[in-house]
Amino acid sequence: MGEVDFEREAEEHRHGLRVHCYRMLGSFDEAEDLVQETLLRAWRSRGTFRGRSSFRAWLYRIATNACLDVIDRRPARTPVAEMPSAELPWLQPFPDSLLDQVEPEVVARETIELAFLAAVQHLPGRQRAVLVLRDVLGWPASETAALLDETVPAVNSALHRARTTLRRHLPRRRAEWSGEPNPRERAVVREFVEATESCDMARLAAALREDATWTMPPLPEWYRGRDLLVGMWAPVMAGPDAVGEWRALETRANRQPAVANYVRKPGHERFEPMSLDVLRVEGDAISEVITFGSDRFALFDLPAAL
Repeated sequence: MGEVDFEREAEEHRHGLRVHCYRMLGSFDEAEDLVQETLLRAWRSRGTFRGRSSFRAWLYRIATNACLDVIDRRPARTPVAEMPSAELPWLQPFPDSLLDQVEPEVVARETIELAFLAAVQHLPGRQRAVLVLRDVLGWPASETAALLDETVPAVNSALHRARTTLRRHLPRRRAEWSGEPNPRERAVVREFVEATESCDMARLAAALREDATWTMPPLPEWYRGRDLLVGMWAPVMAGPDAVGEWRALETRANRQPAVANYVRKPGHERFEPMSLDVLRVEGDAISEVITFGSDRFALFDLPAAL
């Protein structure tokens, strides 16, 4: 394959490879690094590509094996079945603006939401690869087996075990989640934003389900219960020890609503980045908040200050 042909075809698959590596690893930063590693490995071995498989399949083979190398190096962790996003310090959000660069069927909401990504992270590496290739990308068993140097029966067995484990880690009420963005979801998110900006804790509580959960990767702790969450947020938002005034901007991550929080501390002129909340909406209330640091703001093209 010539240099020009390689660069053109590789670039066509860059965004899809990034999503694939992200599903495998749960970390946007690692996925970015692995795409570069994949393309570098492919470039160095381009002379070995004989066209026995598609160029796409060849790249995905390289990317999957690179991801498996990373997974093998990660320390073993005890799964937290009740809260999959806990115990995953590497979990990071993926901006919808970048998901829009990939074919819609590749980034269907149910296969890119944080809860799905977190649940997938609890699968052993090769089971994870089989699940993503077969159930997410829709590859046939024979092609998946060829990519992983496995037999078709071995791939089918791994897929069965992966599906069983995944069901244990996915939230019980997942079928109740909003589908595509709709007026009801937008109204819930707007209420959350306005309650945040006004530091109205009663109004904020009303936007949450009674059993709402909150996690803050990379911290392993997680919390459940509307009263507990509001009680923990209140000291930094309201009262004499509050950090300052709040502003919030709506955005989207992993095909879910998200809110970027800014704070203007006493004596300061500008609102500075504080945190990014990725929300899960069920019915008329928020059932989960996953909070990430302000280091994600640039990736989401959010203002450096307000």
